[in-house]
Amino acid sequence: MGMSKFIYSFGIIIFGLALGYLVQTLVNRSLIKLPIPIDDLRKRLQKLALLFLNPVAIVGAIWLVSIKSAGLIALPFVGLFALLTGGALALGAARMLKMAPKKTGAIFGCGSFTNIGAVGALICFVFLGEMGFALVAIYKLFEELFYYSIGFPIAKYYSRTAPEERIFDRIKSLTGDPFIIVALSAIVLGGILNISGVPRPGFFKPVISVFVPLATIMLLSSIGLAMKFRRVRDYLPECVSVSVIKFALVPVLTTSLAYLLGFSRIEGGLPLKVVIILSSMPVAFNALIPPSIYGLDLDLANSCWFFTTALLVVVLPALLFIINQI
Repeated sequence: MGMSKFIYSFGIIIFGLALGYLVQTLVNRSLIKLPIPIDDLRKRLQKLALLFLNPVAIVGAIWLVSIKSAGLIALPFVGLFALLTGGALALGAARMLKMAPKKTGAIFGCGSFTNIGAVGALICFVFLGEMGFALVAIYKLFEELFYYSIGFPIAKYYSRTAPEERIFDRIKSLTGDPFIIVALSAIVLGGILNISGVPRPGFFKPVISVFVPLATIMLLSSIGLAMKFRRVRDYLPECVSVSVIKFALVPVLTTSLAYLLGFSRIEGGLPLKVVIILSSMPVAFNALIPPSIYGLDLDLANSCWFFTTALLVVVLPALLFIINQI
């Protein structure tokens, strides 16, 4: 059973990335012609996944989840702690490796920005079921706020040449972001239905079992459509440093915090298992955005993203073993 979960989840990840990259390659070689520009296709896939498939799955999962512990109020703060810790450790690694500012800004994003929504959500769903998936939405509650109010400004600081932007304006723009509005609405609606006592219709279970992997495939395909390979060996020290941060230091520190908060005593340790998984995810594709718009080292960010994503072939079996011991 454990091996089948690994094969299924890793297969979806590889399929999604490969599908997008294949389409990109065929278009670039003029072997196929899309009815819309490839960038528009990428955005439409993201919108369909984030504005429809994921919200429906979130509503259905939270509707059913039976966790009542007030201790879960701390879960999104634990998620924020993981992002802050990853960024701080990356800045420490940059100092140790004596990186130039443009590399420092890029590696900060790689250490902090984490693939929670696509890969993390899928792994929690496959390994832990609907209840695990429901907790993902709570864990990542502050993710976008952190990226725009803290992550991007820190990355921009190391560019030296980026135009000045007011943090208040960035935060204000979040209030009109449809992705954030829809995600929060799904959490609230699912919570209202949960406490209302209205039974969840039976069709939600098969819908969620299809929507979660389908949304992951769409999101990863959108990444594949823009994915570009670089020579990872040119950035091997940086890639190894980020991997140690993402797969060892951050998970140990974040899981320790979650344990101290009593997550192991809630629902058989389910929240603790979710934290273990989500704090051990690879670099998010969003980590490539600051280098792109602020003139940081994009090749470094791209290499760290590819390297840590490839390491999932080792990380996923280890995660499956660990959570089965709890």
